[in-house]
Amino acid sequence: MTDSITLEVTRYRPEEESEPRVQAYQVPLRSEWVVLDGLNYIKDRLDGTLSYRWSCRMGICGSCGMTVNGEPTLTCSAFLTDYAPGPIRVEPMRNFPVIRDLVVEVGDFMRKLPTVKPWLIRDEPRPLDLGEFLQTPAEMDEYAQFSMCINCMLCYSACPVYGLDPDFVGPAAIALAQRYNLDSRDQGGRDRRDVLNTAEGVWACTFVGECTTACPKGVDPAGAIQRLKLSTALDSVKSLLWPRGAR
Repeated sequence: MTDSITLEVTRYRPEEESEPRVQAYQVPLRSEWVVLDGLNYIKDRLDGTLSYRWSCRMGICGSCGMTVNGEPTLTCSAFLTDYAPGPIRVEPMRNFPVIRDLVVEVGDFMRKLPTVKPWLIRDEPRPLDLGEFLQTPAEMDEYAQFSMCINCMLCYSACPVYGLDPDFVGPAAIALAQRYNLDSRDQGGRDRRDVLNTAEGVWACTFVGECTTACPKGVDPAGAIQRLKLSTALDSVKSLLWPRGAR
């Protein structure tokens, strides 16, 4: 094994260039280094003009998502040695407008996320003098998987539906809506249904499953969407059979 590896990094400076280009850099190949370490080496030692996002380096913040050798990836979790002998192609996340180099514009996701109301909704506030709102372990298990989302948006980068139809609410937002729908403390399912039970909501999904494959936290957005399809379909049938009691 050599002591270095090539990173082929997408560069794009809109004030100077009309199209992105690829620039190759040699970085040290160390067993403990991830792709993000390689990018930091470039930024610190070789080319301070390189732009990208990162924060925690621990797979928690979700900000360092990029496309690595064609796959949506958290660069803080992708070890250089896994791609040896290289080269490693590092590109921006797909399906998002590129602002500069590896930085994409995520405003569309940030605008869609609150539309599914990913917070606890109660018909009436619980009085403080009643104490904590306790759950059993089984009740928490119902939604725990979907609560692991870190908003990295890799599922949007992987989703062919979102790539073709930007009006699609998207996998992460729907999975987070399901997280609260399944929470025993929540009573907001009806409020979210208006957004989810639409052509731009769960019914836009064709169940390709790439969102689940790309998710670094095992959230399974595709599974959340299919469960929501079933529950919304059942609600629609109930509303036809029992129009007064469906709710």
